[in-house]
Order: sequence, then structure tokens, then C-alpha cells
Amino acid sequence: MAGPAPPAADELPGPAARRLYSRMEASCLELALEGERLCKAGDFKTGVAFFEAAVQVGTEDLKTLSAIYSQLGNAYFYLKEHGRALEYHKHDLLLARTIGDRMGEAKASGNLGNTLKVLGRFDEAAVCCQRHLSIAQEQGDKVGEARALYNIGNVYHAKGKQLSWNAANATQDPGHLPPDVRETLCKASEFYERNLSLVKELGDRAAQGRAYGNLGNTHYLLGNFTEATTFHKERLAIAKEFGDKAAERRAYSNLGNAHVFLGRFDVAAEYYKKTLQLSRQLRDQAVEAQACYSLGNTYTLLQDYERAAEYHLRHLLIAQELADRVGEGRACWSLGNAYVSMGRPAQALTFAKKHLQISQEIGDRHGELTARMNVAQLQLVLGRLTSPAASEKPDLAGYEAQGEFQGCGGVLLPTGTDRIRSCGGVGSRPGQHGGGGSRQKMAPTSQFFLASGTAQA
Repeated sequence: MAGPAPPAADELPGPAARRLYSRMEASCLELALEGERLCKAGDFKTGVAFFEAAVQVGTEDLKTLSAIYSQLGNAYFYLKEHGRALEYHKHDLLLARTIGDRMGEAKASGNLGNTLKVLGRFDEAAVCCQRHLSIAQEQGDKVGEARALYNIGNVYHAKGKQLSWNAANATQDPGHLPPDVRETLCKASEFYERNLSLVKELGDRAAQGRAYGNLGNTHYLLGNFTEATTFHKERLAIAKEFGDKAAERRAYSNLGNAHVFLGRFDVAAEYYKKTLQLSRQLRDQAVEAQACYSLGNTYTLLQDYERAAEYHLRHLLIAQELADRVGEGRACWSLGNAYVSMGRPAQALTFAKKHLQISQEIGDRHGELTARMNVAQLQLVLGRLTSPAASEKPDLAGYEAQGEFQGCGGVLLPTGTDRIRSCGGVGSRPGQHGGGGSRQKMAPTSQFFLASGTAQA
């Protein structure tokens, strides 16, 4: 049976109340410090428990309470519990305003903006980030101003991509954008440019790298491929300067993507090979598979079908190892394309049948219809080849090649915006740091010619 509840502080005489408050303050602070230590060590779940306990104990120091609310919001953000993160960042903002803490209000506004962006509430996010910018400028806080400019750029970048995915021409090549999407992405570029100018003034090379990466990805979406390569080369140089292999890998992948649209397929292949090499160094099998897929598609554009098949087969093997059925289906489809191009319909039929089977298993209606047509066409061709009147060269005019080969169209958007500390891989779709395949919710290993890691540029 639980003992009696401790007396409330206002029920105690003056000296006793002060002693109780003192014990509470010490206990609250100790719990909060332990929560902070755990979060820094990457144990956000346990850290949250300590922060919540600190809130339960309570404190009269409103600045300490504000800091705890902020830390709780950040911890829930990293745990991807964005609703809870929003709740605590709102508490932090209200408290900062109550005590007249302008810098605290700026910080809370920025955190709210980032959380609202992830929730897809872009207009509200822009308001919060703009408030962060205004207060930082008012207070002469150049570092905060740079961060706010960057965050506003991220909001417009994410909004532009979301609008483009929702548009009727979402499958068109980069640069073929509705006016509202183009306007939104141009705003993102403007804020990234302002951020870049300021972080150069501050001498912050790491922040410059992030700005260059996001400018490259934004110009890629706008169809400004020459400008995109310029920015990604700058991003690559800074990644090498810091020994940041993951950022280096993303820069190589993004340079490959841009060169595909410049028609420099040979150059693109060399960049993808560097992507492949680094993905192996980083032991990232999903990215390795994606690099193989991009190389297979690039060699198809170069009409080197033997080498294309080699890379698609490597993609298939990794997709099978990762239990990525979406990627495996795409690999089979691509291998069918390659063997058709080489005039080897019997091998193409094997992979077309496998593509059909996987499409049925995962409920991919479009893939199933395409695979059925391809299987029927290949069977017709093979039937003709075995007839006495068989022609020397098979007629595969009715075979439907994979959508991505049609003028490099198809899934051609980058994955996210650069975060100061997010997820990428070659070609996640809307909201994807994953999306249906290997490693639980990871993006399929078969995305084609996409800017990689704009979440982490």
C-alpha cells in the first residue's frame, strides 16, 4: 500500500517550504541532466523517461523548465513521434514568451518550424521559421539567422517536392514543373543562397557544404543541370575536406544524376562507380544496390547491354539478400529489358515471368499488367522462332521496356532537404526515408537517377 502523499509546499511553514523546493530543484535538475546525457549517447527513449520524470518533479526555475521542454521536443523528434515533439515545442514557446526570453522564443520557433515541416504543414512551418529569422536579426544573432534562413529554404524545398509529387506531371523529367512548384523551389534556392552567403561570412565550412548540396538538389529539380553540377562539385570538395564519406558518396550520386540529363552518360557512369565504391566502404548494401541499378540504367543508355545486365544482376542479388521484393521485381524487369535489347528472348522471358510473379505477390497492379504483356509478347516471339518460317531476328516491337528508359523519365526527384545533423539513398519517393522494401521501411533498391541524400547533403 502506498504511503501518504508528501505535503504540498504551500502547506509547510516558510523554512520547510524552502527546503522542499531546494530538494525538488536538485532532483529536477539531476533528472534533466541524466536525460540530456542519455540523449547525447543516442538513447532517446530512456532520455525521454528522465525528462518526463523531471517535469513531474517540477521546478520554479522557468528557464530550466523551458530547456527541459525543448529537450523533450527534440528527443521525441528523433524518435519520430512528431506529434509529441510538437506538443513540447509549443510548451517551450509559450514559456519563453511568458518570461520574455526572446532568444528562447527564437529557438522554440525554429524547432516548431522543423517539426511542422516534417508533418507536411509547410505554411505553418514557414511562419515559425520566419519568426525565428526575425528575432535572430533583431538580437544580432548571426548564427541563429543563418540557421533560420537554412530552415526556411528546407521548408520551401520540401513543399516544392510535395507539390511536384501531387502534380499531374509528377513522372516528368526535372525542370518540367507547374508554375507553383517552380515558384516554390525558386524561393528555396533564394533562402539557401542567403544562408550560403552568411555562413561564408561566418567561416562555417560544414554549413557551406550543406548549403551547396541543397542548392545542387534544388537546381536539379528546376532542370538547371549545369548549375546543379557546379554546386555538387563544391559540396564534394567540402565533404572530402572533412573526410565525410557519406556526404562524398551522395555528392557523387547527385553528380551522376545531373550528368545523365546533360547527356553525358559516360561521365555519369564514372560518378556512379565512385558511388558504388563508397557504398561498399560504408557497408551500406541498400545504397550499393541502388548504385548498381543506376549503373545498369546508364549502360542501357550507352547501349552497352552486356554491362547493363551485369549491374542489374548484381542489383538483383543484393535485393534478394535484403528481402527487398520491390527492388527484386525492378531488377527482373530491367534484366528482361537488357536481354530483349541483346536479342535473347528466352532469357528475357525467364525474368519477365519472375517480374510477373513478384508483381502479383506485392500487389503492383501496373507492374503485373506490364509483365503480362511482356510475357505474352516474348512467348509469341519464341513461338515464331520455333516455327519453320521463323525469321532470323526476333521481332520484339510490342515489348514494353521499363518506364525509366523512356527519355530518362520516371521517378526523378531527390529525397529531402539537408538537416544540420537526414536519409536518403538514391531516390526515395515522397516522405520516404524508406518506402517499401529492404530494411523494413527502406526505399526500394531500384530507384533511378535521383538526387541522393538531400536530407543530409
